[in-house]
Amino acid sequence: MHVRVDLGTRSYDILVASHFAGLGEFARQRSRGKLAVVIGDENVTEHRNQVADELAAAGFRVGSITLPPGESQKALPVASEIYDRLVELEADRQTLIVAVGGGVIGDLAGFVAATYARGLSLLMIPTTLLSMVDSSVGGKVAVNHPRAKNLIGAFHQPAGVWINTASLATLPQREFRSGLAEVVKYGVILDADFFEYLEKNAEALLHRDSRVLQYVVTHCCQLKASVVERDEREETGLRAVLNYGHTFAHAFEAVAGYGTWLHGEAVAAGMICASRLAERRGLIGSDLTERQKTLLKTFQLPTRPEPWPLADMLTAMRSDKKTLAGRLRFILPIRLGEVALFDDIETNDVESVLREAVS
Repeated sequence: MHVRVDLGTRSYDILVASHFAGLGEFARQRSRGKLAVVIGDENVTEHRNQVADELAAAGFRVGSITLPPGESQKALPVASEIYDRLVELEADRQTLIVAVGGGVIGDLAGFVAATYARGLSLLMIPTTLLSMVDSSVGGKVAVNHPRAKNLIGAFHQPAGVWINTASLATLPQREFRSGLAEVVKYGVILDADFFEYLEKNAEALLHRDSRVLQYVVTHCCQLKASVVERDEREETGLRAVLNYGHTFAHAFEAVAGYGTWLHGEAVAAGMICASRLAERRGLIGSDLTERQKTLLKTFQLPTRPEPWPLADMLTAMRSDKKTLAGRLRFILPIRLGEVALFDDIETNDVESVLREAVS
């Protein structure tokens, strides 16, 4: 299956397959360079080796950088170590960076690609569900700051994205469920029919039915591409809809300590908090929140934060990169399949939602 992200000179293709056969030629068509540097962590050794073999067969000289797994790798000191390795490999401006892994690797390798030698070509090869449906598409790359997630970053569109859904067979169950949170998000913000499809096919999706997976991944990529095409750099406010639940979620991740909660777990709880906030504002009835809660619970995801200190969560929210002129901004549902941006939410309402959530 094929999805085109139409961004003029920065347009690219997303190929959804169940194999890596043909990846080398896909990369060669998108890079004039001789060197391809594969960046991955220790959890994706088998996938990384397959990718390296495909690239070598297509005539690339292949370099490899292997990192420990975990969110802690998404940091400036690690990026600096990768810069050093690229210098050793004699990387030039035609070098292709190949990110093999989940969201951490994609964000980190993408950040390196955006900043080394003023920008290198980037090939995204996501191996987790979350990265397949979200972080590998759209060009947002970043590393974390101790005070806030993704605070240091850039917009750097990939040259292409290759999604091999068969790689999900080796994904731990917790990681797979984490990705389902972002899948549910697309239904809430953009496509009520898709949300209903998820409700009807939840068990098949949990059991990683190949037909359902192919459809879900491709449809999520299509939905995200449609948003990115209209608001590539979050300048019109449209792309902000993709941040549904994320203002809460990023605060939960920061307060818990990066890596304690997986991103999708935080997003799941964040979506329910955002939905409760919409209820308090009179935008929706409790039935919409309950439908989200039921589906997320079916996917065995958290629907409320841990009892972290309220003040710490609010401080983390104010450090969020989506905050504008000190005002918290939230994406809130107004009906299933449609959300809107609000920048006039009272802090008292946010406090009340959090207080009720942890009580």
